Amino acid sequence: MTPDLAPTGTVGAAEPRELAQEDLQYLFDALTSRGWTVVGPTERDGAVVLAELASAGELPYGVGVTLAPGGYRLRRRGDRAAFAHAAGPQSWKTFLHPDRARLWQADRDEEGMVTFTGESAPPPRYALLGVHPCDLTAIARQDRVLTGGTYRDPVYGPRREAAFVIAVACADPGELCFCGSVGTGPGLRPDAPCDLAVHEVADRDGVRLLLSAHGPRGAEVLADPRLPVRVPHPGLPALAERRSEEAAGRMGRGLDTEGLHDVLAATLDSPVWDDVASRCLTCGNCTLVCPTCFCTTTEGTTDLTGDHAERWRRWDSCFDLDFSYVYGGAVAPPPGAATASGSPTSSAPGTTSSAAAAASAAAGASPGARSAST
Repeated sequence: MTPDLAPTGTVGAAEPRELAQEDLQYLFDALTSRGWTVVGPTERDGAVVLAELASAGELPYGVGVTLAPGGYRLRRRGDRAAFAHAAGPQSWKTFLHPDRARLWQADRDEEGMVTFTGESAPPPRYALLGVHPCDLTAIARQDRVLTGGTYRDPVYGPRREAAFVIAVACADPGELCFCGSVGTGPGLRPDAPCDLAVHEVADRDGVRLLLSAHGPRGAEVLADPRLPVRVPHPGLPALAERRSEEAAGRMGRGLDTEGLHDVLAATLDSPVWDDVASRCLTCGNCTLVCPTCFCTTTEGTTDLTGDHAERWRRWDSCFDLDFSYVYGGAVAPPPGAATASGSPTSSAPGTTSSAAAAASAAAGASPGARSAST
């Protein structure tokens, strides 16, 4: 379909519209003309990864995913669906909460005066295309932690406000996925926190996209006269809903959440955490890949002259041995360990391993973790 064939009239914010898959480039054009850089899934090095996309042609058409504990493989589908793949090895956190960010820099002049300069560059404007419902839940969790309290994160906040989120309902969950049992997918709720909600339907008629605006920015893009959308086929909304229901029935795993928080809180001293800790390499990979983890640390750098210094923030892991270290010793030293004064410590009530503590915290978190890392 070409732009001159698009129906005339204003698209209402609550009115879904149909877009043919071959017209996805027009959606790219509508986004880039408004200053957004499109980030989405693409096939690279044997995986579906998230990267900046120059055109719709870089999407992973016809690519599916097979998951297993410690296993991830691509497979070819029998259709050209572009978003019918389970969560990959990355999360959208990379673009909203980057792994490294400079906080400030300082310069010393010839007279010894030091000038501090904060970061004032405008945030990148990303259009996140293809965010699955589980990842959307993870973004909402980071929203609450990093922008929902008294202190607003200076890196995440501006990036999040500038981002345009296009969520896509999951139609083909992986063998390790469990979002259906915890209410975070595979379909999209009418109040899903995104700008555009998309259902991708592949059948004998090809691949069609059902688009709905979730807010004024989404309605503006959907009303772009260059976007060849049309009133949906009468059966398409019901078919999209049915595909989400079918996907929920194909979940590879399930999680009983009844009383889960209390169960974890009551078993902090369980031997299972010792077993987990004994196998942990403290590599931090689990927290780096997790879409909800947000912990960071800071480090200082300087040049060889000593006249220029920078303070950087980078991701950190609560499983790192130095994570809870402060001057004088660890925040919660293990039982029997010597303190800074040289005297051994006793086990304080409620003290437990970092694995148990992290599990207890996760009990209250939205389950938006990478399925492939389970």
